[in-house]
Amino acid sequence: MTLPALPEESFQRVLCVVAHPDDMEYGTSAAVARWTARGIQVGYLLLTRGEAGMPNPPEETARLRVAEQQAACAVVGVEHLTVLDHPDGVLVYGLDLRRDICREIRRFKPDVVLGGGTEIDTPYGFEQADHRAAGLATLDAVRDAGNRWVFPEQIDDEDLEPHSVRWFISPALAGSGATHGVEVTGEPLRRGVASLEAHAAYLAALPGHPAPKDFIPTFAALSGKAMGVEHAVLFRARDLQAPPELLTESLQD
Repeated sequence: MTLPALPEESFQRVLCVVAHPDDMEYGTSAAVARWTARGIQVGYLLLTRGEAGMPNPPEETARLRVAEQQAACAVVGVEHLTVLDHPDGVLVYGLDLRRDICREIRRFKPDVVLGGGTEIDTPYGFEQADHRAAGLATLDAVRDAGNRWVFPEQIDDEDLEPHSVRWFISPALAGSGATHGVEVTGEPLRRGVASLEAHAAYLAALPGHPAPKDFIPTFAALSGKAMGVEHAVLFRARDLQAPPELLTESLQD
């Protein structure tokens, strides 16, 4: 059975929350390129500046990586980039992180939030600690954002309003939790590859890192098979406003 396409015709604003510069560019940005070309507004929220990711002095690395992220955003049509100053490499799940993500959700008002997974053991190996903290905090912040009694100072002092998100999605693989996909054949894939190439200095600092054009299309082709298309990006998607599956199955019985 082939995976269905995400209902992107209903998407208006997508907020992507990740830990580091470059996290969006390992395939997912190809889907972003498709969305922005269709008129969907996409915002990126980076929780750190990536200062621990290169051998350069941290402040120098932070400036370089944020600049490369800005270039990567331009390639795929992302105009809204927010970069926070949580410490790279030791990102801590907690109220401070949830509060900052909640603030951006209330500010950007997305109907879709894209976050990372929270698993420790993944098909790619053990997940990096910052990614796990970011994924869990994002998931919780989605619920926080809709409750006016959670972080009420944002409403009372910052003139923000509660905001309820419709969809929560996270990157996934066929056979490992993927429920939907986005076809990225052609121009979206080309722009996705170019967005990772924009992190040139960062990639050059990683010994033996393959060229983006040598592996991104390969993974997109594997994902495409799950949708019956040439190239795709896969997601695990949850409609947060739909009745729980267990409840609907019980009613049908």
